[in-house]
Amino acid sequence: MSADFPVFDLSRFERATAADKPALGAEVDRICRDTGFLAISGHGVPQAVIDGAWEAARAFFDLPAEEKQKSRAPYAGYPYGYLGPGTEALAKSKGVDTPPDLKESFNGGPLAVPPGLTDQDALAFCYAATIWPDKPADFRTAWEAYYRALEDLARRIMRVFAVALKLPEGAFEPTIDRPISALRALNYPEQRITPQAGQLRAGAHTDYGSLTILLPQAGSGGLQILAPSGEWRDVPPVEGTFLINIGDLMALWTNDRWVSTLHRVVNPDSAEGRTRRRQSFAFFHQPNWDQEIVCLPSCLDAGGKAKYQPVRSGPYLMSKFKSTVKPAM
Repeated sequence: MSADFPVFDLSRFERATAADKPALGAEVDRICRDTGFLAISGHGVPQAVIDGAWEAARAFFDLPAEEKQKSRAPYAGYPYGYLGPGTEALAKSKGVDTPPDLKESFNGGPLAVPPGLTDQDALAFCYAATIWPDKPADFRTAWEAYYRALEDLARRIMRVFAVALKLPEGAFEPTIDRPISALRALNYPEQRITPQAGQLRAGAHTDYGSLTILLPQAGSGGLQILAPSGEWRDVPPVEGTFLINIGDLMALWTNDRWVSTLHRVVNPDSAEGRTRRRQSFAFFHQPNWDQEIVCLPSCLDAGGKAKYQPVRSGPYLMSKFKSTVKPAM
């Protein structure tokens, strides 16, 4: 690993004794305070599950546009299904007006609705139906297997985060037992024309929830984070790992002890012939819809004050998502 981009072995933490875990938690705390990005090895997600999802997503994006549009989101602001090119500009979530991002995506939400849920906003947004494609035939099976594996991985990482914040290992469990997480498969097509001024594959943004689990295409480039120095730095894929970044709600929970890192996906360098397609997966882990996110007592500043007003997880997510979507004409 490098000082700029460390790798944390999750299996080492999970095998550790109770006496050894605080030191490992302190290691993660240092990483999250410095960059908000790290790679996780020893994650235990079966390679067959990863490969199945990857192949299904690629086969879907390879379909003709008219076939993909059969599973499109029915209106601007609908969270799941296919979002074609020109429909989203992530920089708008930070108040920056840019042309639409140069990407397409397929998006899916929780695999089940919690029994007894009556909140109409939650039912209409986070628990809206995923619009599944007919092709490829194994798409939904592969997708759901990957979603379940990443939901479990996120829960395990949150146990590490609890220890890193000097909390009981299971402290976050009640806040994420009905998570409103979403999975997104992203395809950045080969660029055949010059992008517009200010147009990127994904505009600069922070993620909205507790943490994001990224799986970029092996050997791909373009993902960058804004370093504390103010410089944009490349985040290379690390073989056999997932990339983890801190989201807005975790920064709020920790009173900015941990940074929600600004990141983007820049265009390939056409001068060097790197115009090729890029694919990735992003699993956005999000606390329960009704969970109030308020500064943890251990993260209050010296004066005992929180920097932010409490927010509810679901409405915060909904407002951020809708700010990035191109309105219907």
